[in-house]
Amino acid sequence: MIDPDNRPPLPQLDKVTDDQRQAGRHLAAIHRHYLKDLARIAQIMARIEAGKTPPADLAHIVLHTEMAQNFAAAGTLCGQQCWALTMHHNIEEQSIFPQLQTRGSKAVRTIVDRLRAEHEVVHALLKRLAKAAEGLTETPSAKDFSETRAIFDQLVTVVQSHFHFEETALAEALGVYQIDI
Repeated sequence: MIDPDNRPPLPQLDKVTDDQRQAGRHLAAIHRHYLKDLARIAQIMARIEAGKTPPADLAHIVLHTEMAQNFAAAGTLCGQQCWALTMHHNIEEQSIFPQLQTRGSKAVRTIVDRLRAEHEVVHALLKRLAKAAEGLTETPSAKDFSETRAIFDQLVTVVQSHFHFEETALAEALGVYQIDI
């Protein structure tokens, strides 16, 4: 799990302009898109728990959401969200974080190290969710649904915390260090 109480302090950056804060706002907008899709999936899961939609219909419903049409190849329950979050983190890991490691202060590099560690937690949950979702779509049952829902809820909690920390910690650093997003 992620321990929000042991995160490194925010970097102290002087004389940050509104233009420099734009990159941080852009990252936050990307995060809002992912959180919106997670919320949509949570609503569908709530419908199933309430008996309004059978578990076997979940994959079909999820694969017809707006974002899912772009990621239909993922094909499993919550599969497009697992794929999308993995893609998002890969972009950060391969582009944004190396730029921050090269250009950023020691405080920023410490934050990047922490964010990378949190990515590992998210990816472990994504793997668990993908496996549970696959099982649910193959043999839907109340037990499998309950397990999938618990992993999904844990993922949402972790992602919300991670995104908030990332946005807060990097809000100014992305622009100050001229990081391409």
